[in-house]
Amino acid sequence: MTAPSERAAELCEVVRHFVETEAIPREDVAHIHDPVALDRTLAELRPIARAAGLYLPQMPEQYGGLGLSWIERAALLEEAGRSYLAPGAMNCAAPDQPNMISLLRSGTEAQKQVYLWPLANGDIRSCFAMTEPHPGAGSDPSMLKTTAVRSGDGWVINGHKWFITGAIGARFSIVLVQTAEGPTQFIVDVDNLGFNVVRAIRAMDPYAIGGHGEIELKDCFVSGDAVLGEVGKGLDYAQQRLEPARLSHCMRLMGRAARALELAQAYVNQRHSFGQRLAELQLVQAMVADCHIDLHASRLMTLDCAKRMDAGLSVKTQTAMTKVFVSEALNRVADRAAQMMGALGMSEDAPVSLILRELRSFRIYDGASELHRSTLGRRFLKLSASSSTA
Repeated sequence: MTAPSERAAELCEVVRHFVETEAIPREDVAHIHDPVALDRTLAELRPIARAAGLYLPQMPEQYGGLGLSWIERAALLEEAGRSYLAPGAMNCAAPDQPNMISLLRSGTEAQKQVYLWPLANGDIRSCFAMTEPHPGAGSDPSMLKTTAVRSGDGWVINGHKWFITGAIGARFSIVLVQTAEGPTQFIVDVDNLGFNVVRAIRAMDPYAIGGHGEIELKDCFVSGDAVLGEVGKGLDYAQQRLEPARLSHCMRLMGRAARALELAQAYVNQRHSFGQRLAELQLVQAMVADCHIDLHASRLMTLDCAKRMDAGLSVKTQTAMTKVFVSEALNRVADRAAQMMGALGMSEDAPVSLILRELRSFRIYDGASELHRSTLGRRFLKLSASSSTA
């Protein structure tokens, strides 16, 4: 497996210091389900992260980023992910990170000027609106019910979106809708009169930047230059967005799980019960060992995907397998960590219960495990059938 560069290794040390001395001390339960309070803290941290040379690790150097490869990003994002504040402070958190990649790949020069550069600079936030209430699109984006029809030199969008991460306080949304030509992505300003954020949905995960919004689009007119990429190719663009997004999620949340394990290990090493430290109990030792096994396997799968991404290879199958395994493995790590800490692990007096809530959600976000398993099974069986008849 390719090792990170010397520069990336040095950056990881800087990130670790930033997380320990700046991010973790600013963590606060007051941020739970309060996107406004969270934004205020991130605004404090971003200049510090920028001054430390940690800003935009995912963007090319010519656009103000660090220009890191996927292999180099893996360790850095894991370090950043130890605190829920650090990725946002470094401007490499979802949904802005994958939205930047989409705009960089598919945006016009005018769209980049209006949306990408302010987003990369941290002046604004964004969201990505695909998921809809029943019977609309959820795990299956082909079920899109939100529509856009041509009207003069523009389009009129009508539909209903929900669980849209980042919606509260966003400046614009990339909206996936159905058109006569096929699924299409539009850039919609949130101050458009036809774009209405109905509410913030209180979900299990406590610290989503911009929360999770419910959105109604009613006779929402946008000009022709609001199309992102080509008309009818929205699902292709969404897939291109989701594959690196899944991988980045795995990297960041691995840091969160590793931190939960660190806290649990410190707890069982000092907590006594029935005349001995909890760390001396074999059942506890087995739980710790299983956590490290899950983390090690998760890193290897993630690094394999990163290596393929750097080589320009297709990762459709690999990112799906990695997302399923890593999301479930990290959930197991956080669950064991909470169990080892007993009542403290169930409370908000320690970060572990909140980390567990984030990691449980990851099994749904970016595609539920069951959906990925079904898709992978069909894909492997089709390949098997093709090879057997060749």
